[in-house]
Amino acid sequence: MRIISFCADSITDAAEKGFFDWVVKQDADIICLQNLGIAEYKLRDDVFFPREYNPYFFDAADGKSNGVAIYCRQLPKAIMTGLGFLDFDMEGLYIQADFDNISIGSLLSPSVPDGDAEAQIRKSQFFEQYYNHLHKVRNKRRDFIICGNWGIAHKSIDIQDVKGNHGVSGSLTEEQQWMERLFHDEHYADAFRLVNSDADEFSYWPDGEPGKNGWRVDYQVVSERLQSRVEHGAIYKVQQFGKHAPLIMDYDYELPESAF
Repeated sequence: MRIISFCADSITDAAEKGFFDWVVKQDADIICLQNLGIAEYKLRDDVFFPREYNPYFFDAADGKSNGVAIYCRQLPKAIMTGLGFLDFDMEGLYIQADFDNISIGSLLSPSVPDGDAEAQIRKSQFFEQYYNHLHKVRNKRRDFIICGNWGIAHKSIDIQDVKGNHGVSGSLTEEQQWMERLFHDEHYADAFRLVNSDADEFSYWPDGEPGKNGWRVDYQVVSERLQSRVEHGAIYKVQQFGKHAPLIMDYDYELPESAF
């Protein structure tokens, strides 16, 4: 099974830069997209709806910010939108496709403009609720892969300019500790780091210039039973579709054929 996740920061801009032309050639079973920046009903071009996939969208209430999507080659048994978080579910931050024994989610972290302390508090509140959610589902007879822009660089190896980004949202000690708790105490794992420990692997360049001020905030986080199934991971940097780069992960896992 191949899963590609990509934070578009405007899916229309990414499409103009060739993202869909590229992604349909990658033989992915699942494509998870975040920060579409447009409501589904405004996507008129066929390029956004490849024939090989069943696409599902969850828009923010305002129809122009955030937004997530998941494209499935096989028909899922169910689609879940939102996480049941009253203060966040209208913001278009999460969509999940459920198959027989596995759920795959597309997640977008709440954004924090530079220096916005109130937005940082909201982001922390979201992730505390999300931690509780992941704790609850951990004991289900179901595997999970949560893909997307988590808005957190787990360790200093995941930030190119550690000193220059001190105190910036995504690099805060409490955020990194949150992620460490998730991995250590709840036994989830960063799939990419299970197969790649290189120090120069970044997926996000806030200034839009690869090679300068790189961050790794885009993850595919897997539940415990799937960790031995991770085969290969790569961040695609040959073409630039936006400030983020697509994350490609291969798993020793086959989704069931659609019964429809």
